[in-house]
Order: sequence, then C-alpha cells, then structure tokens
Amino acid sequence: IEFPSENNGEPQHAVHVGGMYQNWFLDYASYVILERAVPSLTDGLKPVQRRILHSLWELEDGRYNKVANVIGHCMRYHPHGDASIADAMVQIGQKDLLIDCQGNWGNILTGDSAAAARYIEARLSKFGEEVLFNPKTTDWQLSYDGRNKEPINLPVKFPLLLAQGVEGIAVGLACKIMPHNFIELIDACIDALRNRKFNILPDFATGGQADFSGYNEGLRGGKIRVRARIAQLDKKTLVINEIPFGTTTASLIDSIIAANDKEKIKVRKVEDNTADKVEILIHLAPGVSPDITIDALYKFTDCEVSISPNSCVIEDDKPRFLSVNEILKESAHRTMELLRTELEIRQRELQEAWHFSSLEKIFIEKRIYRNIEECETWEAVLETIAKGLQPYRKLFKRDIIQDDIVKLTEIKIKRISKFDAFKADEEIKGLEAQLKEVGNHIENIVDYSVEYFRNLKKKYGKGKERKTEIRTFDSIVATRVVMANEKLYINRAEGFAGYALKKDEYVCDCSDIDDIVVFRDDGTMTVTRISEKAFVGKGVIHIAVFRKDDERTVYHLVYQDGPRGKVFVKRFTAGGVTRDKAYDLTRGTKGSKILYFTANPNGESEVISVELKPLPNLRKLLFDIDLAGIEIKGRSAVGITVTKFPVKRVIQKSKGFSTLGARSIWFDEIVKRLNADGRGKYLGEFSGEDRIIVLTQSGHYRLYGFDLSTHFEDDLIHIEKFNPERVVSAIYYDGDRKEYFIKRFIPELSEKKTLFITEADGSKLEVATMHQQAQVEIIYTKQKGREIPNEKIKLHEYADVKSLKAKGSRYTGERIKEIMLLSKEQGPAAPEPQKKEAPEPKASKTPKKPDPRALTFEDERKERLKEIRSHLDAMEIQTKLDLE
Repeated sequence: IEFPSENNGEPQHAVHVGGMYQNWFLDYASYVILERAVPSLTDGLKPVQRRILHSLWELEDGRYNKVANVIGHCMRYHPHGDASIADAMVQIGQKDLLIDCQGNWGNILTGDSAAAARYIEARLSKFGEEVLFNPKTTDWQLSYDGRNKEPINLPVKFPLLLAQGVEGIAVGLACKIMPHNFIELIDACIDALRNRKFNILPDFATGGQADFSGYNEGLRGGKIRVRARIAQLDKKTLVINEIPFGTTTASLIDSIIAANDKEKIKVRKVEDNTADKVEILIHLAPGVSPDITIDALYKFTDCEVSISPNSCVIEDDKPRFLSVNEILKESAHRTMELLRTELEIRQRELQEAWHFSSLEKIFIEKRIYRNIEECETWEAVLETIAKGLQPYRKLFKRDIIQDDIVKLTEIKIKRISKFDAFKADEEIKGLEAQLKEVGNHIENIVDYSVEYFRNLKKKYGKGKERKTEIRTFDSIVATRVVMANEKLYINRAEGFAGYALKKDEYVCDCSDIDDIVVFRDDGTMTVTRISEKAFVGKGVIHIAVFRKDDERTVYHLVYQDGPRGKVFVKRFTAGGVTRDKAYDLTRGTKGSKILYFTANPNGESEVISVELKPLPNLRKLLFDIDLAGIEIKGRSAVGITVTKFPVKRVIQKSKGFSTLGARSIWFDEIVKRLNADGRGKYLGEFSGEDRIIVLTQSGHYRLYGFDLSTHFEDDLIHIEKFNPERVVSAIYYDGDRKEYFIKRFIPELSEKKTLFITEADGSKLEVATMHQQAQVEIIYTKQKGREIPNEKIKLHEYADVKSLKAKGSRYTGERIKEIMLLSKEQGPAAPEPQKKEAPEPKASKTPKKPDPRALTFEDERKERLKEIRSHLDAMEIQTKLDLE
C-alpha cells in the first residue's frame, strides 16, 4: 500500500501488522524450540544446562562453590534471569549424576524445594569431569554479548540425554524423554557397538513398578503405566514404600484423601513417615478388604499414573523425533568418534614429542650447537643448524621446519651440559611404545570404545542398579473395586429407581458408577447405568447391581407362554449385554407372564412346588421339580416344559447347594494375579475353605484365600493349592552359624506371614520347594586351589520332617556357588476348556408348529434318566398326559 508522506508528498510503503506478527511469531517459536525447551542430540543438553556445566568446569578447583556464585558466573553466558539458572541447576543436582551437591538440595520424594542459592554448594562430580569436557575436541562460539567463548556442544562420551531424561514445552512442540538406568545404558552402548540387538526401558529414581508394554521406544503414541509399591502391613494397614515417577508423597496423599472424600475408597487415616525413604501408612476402615483397597488405590488415586513419552531432539538445528534406541545408537557411535578424535590428537602430540626428542638428541650428541658460536646474525644461526641437521633428515617422520630449529635454539646451556644419551633413548623408546599403543587403539576403535564403557561401569556403576521393577499389569475394572458410596432405591409403583429416592424401598448398597439389572413381570430384562433417578419400567420383580461377565449368578424362571400356552422352566445366566436394551426371556408370545423368579448368587439349586388349577380328570394337582437337574443355559433358551395345563401358583419348597461345583483357579506369573480364565499356572479346583500357599525368597510362607483380587508378595517363588499334609523342603544359609541347613516341615494352618528360616542377620533362603521327592545339585566355590566336586542329594532322604521352629539338619560350612533344583513336580492337570453354548435364537411370535427346542419332561427323562428318576413319580400323571 502506498500513500503520500506529510513531509514531501513522496509515497510511503505500509507494512501489514499481520505480516509482522507472522514473522515475529516464527522467530519466537524457532528460538524457544532451539534455545530453550528441546535438548540437542549431540550432547543431550539444553542451552541453560550446558552453560551451567561449563561454568562449573571453569570454576573447578576441587572445592565446593556457592551455587549463587555459579549462577552469577553462568549469567556471563545465559541471557536470562538467575531464577531460571537456579531451577535448572537444582534439577541437574537432584539427578545425582553430574553435580556433587552439598547442603539442602530439596527432596524428589516429598517435593520439598531446595534451600536458597546462597546456602548450598556444588562442584562437578568425578563422572562429570571425565565424560563431559575436553577443550581439544570442543567447538566454540561467542557468548550472547561477544565477550566470552562458550561451547556449541559439549563432547559428551556417554548417553547423557537418556540417563537424565528431559522434559520441555516449546511453541507447538513438546519433548518428554524418560530417564534410563545407568548400567543398562552402558550395556546397551556395548551392544550397539557390537551390532547386537538391544532394547532399553526407563528407570525412575523414585522406584515403583512400571508396565512398559506400550512404551513404543519412547516415541509419540507410547504409554507407560507406573505404580507405587504397596504392601499389606496387616489386615488393617497398608504401606507405600515407593511412589510413581512424577509424583511426590504430598501429591499422592492428596489424591488418596480426594478419593476417600468421593467415597471411591474407604480409609480411616493416612500417615506420612517419609524421610530418606518413602513410608506412607494407610489405615483402613473396619471391614474393608486390603486387597480390594490396593486395586482401588491404583484405579482412583495417583498410586498409578500414566505417562506419555515424546522423544524429540534437536539435530542440525531442526527438531527430530527419534526413538530412544536410535538415540542410544547415535550416542554410542558419537562416543566412539570422540574417542577416535582424542586418540588421533594424542597420536599427533606423541609424534611431535618424538620428533623434537629425536632432534634434540642429534642436536646435542652431534654437537651441532657448537657450529653457531661464530654466527653473527639470526639468519646465520638458523641456516647453520639446518645445515647441521641435513644428513639426518631421513631419520624423521616429517620434514624439519623452521619452527623446529627455533625451538632448538631455546634449549638452555644447563640442559645441554647435563644431557644423558641413555635417558634420551629411553624417553624416545617410551614415546614409540605409546605411539604403537595409540595406533593399535585407533585400528581397533570398537574394542577400545567397549573397554571405555566397561571402565565407566566399573568406576561409577556401584549403587546405580535398577530401581523400578519391570512388570505387566492386569487391568482393574472400576466397578469391582470402587467402594459402595451410594444406596439403591426403587419406587415400584411409578417404575423409578436410583440413589436419590431415599424415601422409597431400599434395594442394596452400590456405587455411583455401577450398572443395575432389572427384571420385569412381562419377561424382559434390561441393564442400565445407575443414576439419581431413572425410569426402569413398571412391574419390576427383581433389581440388583449388575456385574459384567458374572457367570456365578444363576437365575431361575418359570413363565407361561401366552395367555393359554404351556408353562416352561429354565435356569440361565445373564451373559454379555448391551446397556439399555430390553431382552425378552420368554418365547416372545404376547401375553406371556412370569410365574416364578429367583436370583442365586452362587448358582444355588432349588426345589419348587407347582400347583395346577383344578380341571376334570386331573387327579394330581401338586408336584415338585428339583431344579438341580436342569441344565444352565443362556438367557435366550426357551426352557423345559413343565405342563400344558393352567398353573395356579409356583412356590419355593427348599433351597439347595450350589450346582456350579468347585471353581478352577489359575495363577498368572506375569501379572502375579489369580484368574478363572485359564491364564498361567493351574492351581486346582477351589471351594469352601480351600487355601493357597505361597513361598517367598525372603524365607516366609503364607496362606491365602482364592479371591481373584488377592495381592501376592513380589518375591514369590512358589505357589500351589494348600494341602495340610504336604511338606516344605528348604535349603538356607544361617547368618549366625555361617553354615547351610536343610529343613523339612509341614506348614501350620495360619494366614499370618510366617518365617521358616532363622532371623539372624545374613540368613538367606537358597532353595524352597514342595516337591515331595526333590533332588538338588550343589556346586561349590573353589577355595585356595581346593576344588570340591559337585554333589547331588535327595532332600527327603537327607533330613527328617520336623517342626516349623526347628533349625533343620546341618549340611555344610563350605562356600556354595549355586544350588540347582533338579526335580520339578507337575501341578494338577488343568480342565479341558469348555465351549460355551451359543444362545438360542428367539422363537417366532406366531409359531405354527411345535417348537422342537422346547423339551418335555419325557424327553428330559430319556436324556437324564439316572439324574431325575426320583422326581418322575411326583409327575406321573402329567407325564402320561403329555405322552398321550
């Protein structure tokens, strides 16, 4: 746009404000991405972190520096405020890798902040000095004001980015790389250099447990589930010893209190005893299950958090999305190239040292220095020395230049007078040996780099073992673990149900996220979400909380097909349903009605009495039916014919036992949970008071029930169905007597955690089994050249069965390298998987022919003659009439 100027009338050019904002925004976004939020792939550092470490290196004198002084020094390079530098420095220090800290640097467990910068001190760690700095291999640039030089990137010889992790939010871009384990990173670097496959997983300083099945190598779209480590202290108390990454004890307790206030969980009190280690005690309310509460804590609080990584780095001034495995491979090869560069620099330095030492030796031994005594000019001196060295030029690996000659003139007379030819030869030989060694390292740079990483692991790897346990988690269904925080009511007359109808009929306790199932007298069933008040229909004969995949609840239904049709009986389960869809439980004939209905939570059987309406020639009007003889089918099954005559009423005569039999239980070794779905190790059939026994590596045993919500010890080594006659055989080391013992005992019937090895410090369990004829092989450690042959023993022959408190039979005081269990007992055979019967299609509303699926009692008698013979006598008349 052109418009005339007020001064001279010449046209002026106008700049659109939108254009200015577009350019400025792009400049700002680029600056934030490249200079503030996203780390560099080359050294794994953001600019502020690089400047802090460079400042520490410049101030390094072996002593601690006030953090305030370091911040002031860093402001020579960092064009931002001191607060940003202080925060970044505290974050680096809390990772306990590059900075040696002194004073109160805060607490990552409790979230407490560090003391003021004037009160705390810091210096570079030995590890940081070794892997971060080398001025000879560093590229430099001018600082923001042009007064100082700062490194473009530090020559880091370690996958620092993956060890520390990083998080940053830029303009339209974010970065979130998880910290990884120090030792595992080094091992992976070695594998990368050896062209072997590797896979690294995060490790968090706060410990806990993590499921990395969806990690996706740290790329966008991946997900990590991290859990606190929760243990059952007793039946009324839970203890949290490790917390998820990204949380603190304060935030975790707040989430527990919030869940309790929302009545998702029910706890009496929460105590925070955290100091150098996490200890949060959760006191449960009376009657609350610890196992269900643990699951509820994972579901409704920050005891389980989900983390979405986003591995983004800066390479060649551009953001790139690389997987953590690719980043590690790049880092390993960059380290190898830096080591090669350092070796080449060292090689050149040694060559120069050898060159001058050889020059010096010839210059002094051949007395060339005497030829310059009569030279009157500087040029003549240089020319005379060059002429004297001319016969020896072929002895050198490069040409002799003027700088070499000038350097010879700088040798002092005292050095010439004390020159020792033997020492000079030894020095030259030493330099030649070093040159040979360096040359060998350059030729075998991969082996040299691998040895470099191994030395790092040896020097700095102690105490850096993995803290986060790698686990696979089972999904927790909220409705199964949420506390009953509401009460369900129903107004049968108006057909409304919900937890706000407090003046109406009470049904049961429930939660506000439950589903409810409703059966009506017209033979329909509906499942719907619970709410404050919802219309569920009139004529409700049964309403309850609905549990998905509940195969234990069996419904009994007697209905009449149409106004004058036959009467049928069936036993069925609800099965999978669609919410708010009406399911017809009858044959669908108009005018059908329910004569009898019950819900049995554990598949209990019943005996019902059927009373017929009086009719001519109908002699027996009352007979009984034992429902235990009727097969349990799907809800769409038609059922078995009871009678074709009008029924006056159906009543319950007696309640029987469960017809479902014992429950098959499996133990999933991956998620360490029980299940009834056939996953993992089959434990057996359970019912009544049956128990499960667990042996742990800590030398304890414990009995559990077979509730699927049960949580087990993390160090579980053996699990099976408890048999009070089965013997436990164990080999353990007694820390008091410094000897090995073999012990065999029968566990006592108690649900308390019981120790079966000695309590002395240093006592540890080596082997524990419930195999009744267990055999082990003992491999001894060589001692002072004395080799003890391996030994095989049968535990049941070596030691007798004694009481739990007995120490056992002494085996040996020799040092044992390994004990291998040779025999493993086969567990019970798992039942064959049964195919579920497909639901029968719904019958036509206007059937013309008899439905072949509707079985008569005579048909049932032929199929189950042995099972229901005793019931046929009571139905003799009815059966004859049906046959006629």
